[in-house]
Amino acid sequence: MFIALPLLASSAFGATVVDGSAEKSYGAPLAVQNTQTQFGDSNLGAIGLANGSEIDSVRAKIEGGVLFLMFAGNLESNFNKLDIFIDAIPGGQNRVLGTNVDVDFNAINRMGDNGTGNGLTFDAAFAADFFFSFTGGVGGSAAYESYINFATMPTKGAGVGGYAGPGGSGLAGAIVTKIGFSAAINNSNILGVIGGTDVGDGAGVSTGVEIAIPLSQIPGYVSGDIKVCAFVNGGGHDYLSNQVLAGLGGGANLGEPRAVNFDFIPGDQFITIANGGGGTPCPADLNGDTFVDAADLASLLNVWDSNGSAGGDLNGDGIVDAADLAILLNVWGACA
Repeated sequence: MFIALPLLASSAFGATVVDGSAEKSYGAPLAVQNTQTQFGDSNLGAIGLANGSEIDSVRAKIEGGVLFLMFAGNLESNFNKLDIFIDAIPGGQNRVLGTNVDVDFNAINRMGDNGTGNGLTFDAAFAADFFFSFTGGVGGSAAYESYINFATMPTKGAGVGGYAGPGGSGLAGAIVTKIGFSAAINNSNILGVIGGTDVGDGAGVSTGVEIAIPLSQIPGYVSGDIKVCAFVNGGGHDYLSNQVLAGLGGGANLGEPRAVNFDFIPGDQFITIANGGGGTPCPADLNGDTFVDAADLASLLNVWDSNGSAGGDLNGDGIVDAADLAILLNVWGACA
């Protein structure tokens, strides 16, 4: 299922404002880019437009059940993609399948198995459960436009996805949805890594793409570490750059995503947000009344055999069935 989401007017989440600039509350970066960019070194200094793409660092935090990610750098305003994969629950896809839900013109499947046994492969310790992508460029309005796409990634494929946009740039152009997703870009960076393929240093950059993801939108997440793999990709999700975090240690663009295996590259090509916390402490409480009872059972049975887009898919496998019923019955009563 693919859903278009309406936008709201404000990108403020309590003390955090999603505007494309890192606030002090993020703390130090969890990873800093160690590779020069072969996707162009932007020198425009404009909030919206950029003539190159780089990921200089990533900061992250969790507040109020929301995962905030701040990718410092630039995203060229030609609809290059910042593709983000999240590993937060058991299961998921270590090698991207070709049977995922269609978002952004079949983005995930363009990186996945095309029937020959290939497909983007992550480090051995990473299996994606959730996909999020940010893009922007000059659209039909002759102004900068930004868009987000997102989807669950059940272990066996399928899933539920959606998109929102257009937004713009900066705080005024932030994308904010009714279900809690938010994203903004500030493309003004002219520092960070330079163009090339050698070892680089992305330290000292604090503007770029900022994203808020409600952990309640990751089915089955309760608490624990959250792993994030992110990279700059071509406009069709079809040409993987050398801008990957936690960094390639120098080197050229990786090219065809289906042929990339991050496990063959030294080091971890993901970051870990330790002891994540947040999320829904009682995911079987479908009506939010702090009890798992007959009302929740009725809600689950009402969406039986569906893909869980309306709730009920408690184990995140893309279908509401007996496994979800067993989870609900196992936690019957007051939420702990």
